[in-house]
Amino acid sequence: MRVLLVHPSPLLYSEVYLRLEPLGMECVGAALLAAGHDVRLIDLQVFKRPDLERELARFRPQAVGFSVNYLANVPEVIDLAKLIKQRLPGAFVFCGGHSISFITEEVIAHGDGAIDAIVTGEGETTTPMMLEQAPDVDGLPGVATARGKGPRPTLQTDINAIRPARHLTRRRRRYFIGELDPCASIEFSRGCPWDCSFCSAWTFYGRSYRLADPAVIGDELQAIREPNCFIVDDVAFVHPEHGMAIADEIEKRGIKKRYYLETRCDVLIRNREVFARWAKLGLCYMFLGLESLDADQLKLFRKRVTPNQNFEALEIARELGIEVAINLITDPSWDEEKFTAAREWATRVPEIVHLTVATPYPGTELFHTDRRRLTTDDYRLFDIQHAVTPTKLPLREFYAQLVETQSIINRKFMGWKTAVDVSRILAGQLARGQTNFLRMLFKFASVYNVDRFHGDHDKPVVYGMRKPEDYPVKPTPDDLMVHVKVSTGKRRESAEVASSSV
Repeated sequence: MRVLLVHPSPLLYSEVYLRLEPLGMECVGAALLAAGHDVRLIDLQVFKRPDLERELARFRPQAVGFSVNYLANVPEVIDLAKLIKQRLPGAFVFCGGHSISFITEEVIAHGDGAIDAIVTGEGETTTPMMLEQAPDVDGLPGVATARGKGPRPTLQTDINAIRPARHLTRRRRRYFIGELDPCASIEFSRGCPWDCSFCSAWTFYGRSYRLADPAVIGDELQAIREPNCFIVDDVAFVHPEHGMAIADEIEKRGIKKRYYLETRCDVLIRNREVFARWAKLGLCYMFLGLESLDADQLKLFRKRVTPNQNFEALEIARELGIEVAINLITDPSWDEEKFTAAREWATRVPEIVHLTVATPYPGTELFHTDRRRLTTDDYRLFDIQHAVTPTKLPLREFYAQLVETQSIINRKFMGWKTAVDVSRILAGQLARGQTNFLRMLFKFASVYNVDRFHGDHDKPVVYGMRKPEDYPVKPTPDDLMVHVKVSTGKRRESAEVASSSV
C-alpha cells in the first residue's frame, strides 16, 4: 500500500526557537516499511501546502496519516483530511499522536466522514495492523472510528524493535534548536514515572519508563549525520546506570556531537555524576522545567520538588558548564506585581528563561479539576502561549505584560548583541549554508506581539473543543489512561523512582 505520512505546520513557539524532526512519524514510517508498505513523509514544518498537494497528485497514496501531537494543530489537520478526501475519495485517512489520543470522538465528529480512524497510543504496532485490515478496522485495539473505540492498546514491550526511518524526512537541514543548527532528534527512553497534574505524559504512558538499549543508541548516533542531537526523553537519565552505559558506547565509538536534553531538577541533583560525564561528551544545553518559584504552586502542580532543589540544580548545571533553559508557568491569575517579580528574577539569573501560560489540556487531571471555566473552545489557542482560562488583568493587558516580560528576558540572548557574541558560531553555520539560528535571533518581535496574541481570540472558531463541563461523567485518572495498565512490577519501579525525589 502507498502510505503518505503528514506532519502539520509549526506552532507559535516553534516559529522562533526550534524546529524538530518528526521522530514519532519516522518510527511509524519504519514500522510500515517493515510491513512492506511504500512510505513517504512530508513535514509541513519545512514544506508548504502546495508541496503537499503536489505530493498527493504524484504519489496518489492509498492511505494518508497525520501526526497530531499538539492540540493547536487539530483544525489544520481536519481541514487537510477533508481536502484529501475530496482529491482522493478512496484513500484511507487516519490520525495518531499524543494529544489526539485523548479527544478521538470529537475529532472524528469534526471530520464529518473525512477521518476514517484514529490510532490511540503508540503507533508503531497499531498502525501496520490497522492498515492490513483497512478499511474494516472497527474494534481493533488502539483504533477509534465513527462507530466507536476498540480496546485500549498495550505498550510496546521493546522500544528497540523499531527505530526511526530518518531517510523519509527531506530538507533535514531545516531542523534546529537554538544555536544547535542543524539538529537531529533521538530517543534514549520513553515515558515518565511522575504524575504532574498539568501533564499528560503519565496518562499516556501509564507512568511507565522504558529504556532503549545502549548499543542500539550507539548505532543510531553513529548513523546520524547532523553534528547536534536533541534527546527527546521527557526526563533524561532517571536511571544513572543507563546514562553511563550510553556514555560508554559513545566513547568506545568515538562519536563527537553536541547534545540538548530535558530533565528534572531532582534527577540532576541525584545523578550529578552522569551529567558531569555527559558535559565532557558534548552535553551543552539542558531544559529544566522549574515551572514556579512558589512552593505552594509546585505542590499544586504535584512536581514533588521544592524551590530550594530547583536552585540547587541550577548551581550544579552552572558548575558543570551546561547552559540551562528554564520554563516558568505564567498563571492567568497573575497581576502586574507577579509579572514584575518574574522579570526581576529572570533578568538576574544567567540562564535563558521562557514563560508559558498555564493551560489545562485534555488528558491531564488539571483539565478536569481546575475550577476555572475555559474561556474558549478554540483548539488553536491551546498552545501554552495563549490564556484559555479567565485572566485577572484585562486580557489585552495580560498579553501586554506577558510580551513585555518575555521581551525583556529575551534581550539577554536574542538580537544583535547575541549575534556579535556568537559571531564565530554564526560564521561557521553560514559557511555551511545554515541560517536557522541567525533567523531565530531576529524573529521574536514579529511573532510575539500583543496585537497577534489578542487578535487570535477574535478568529472564527469552526471546530469547537469539548470543554470539561461537556463530559457526561468526570473521568478518574484510570479513565484518562490511554494504554492497558502496566504490570505491577513496572508500577512499583515507577513509584519508587518518583517517590525517591520527594
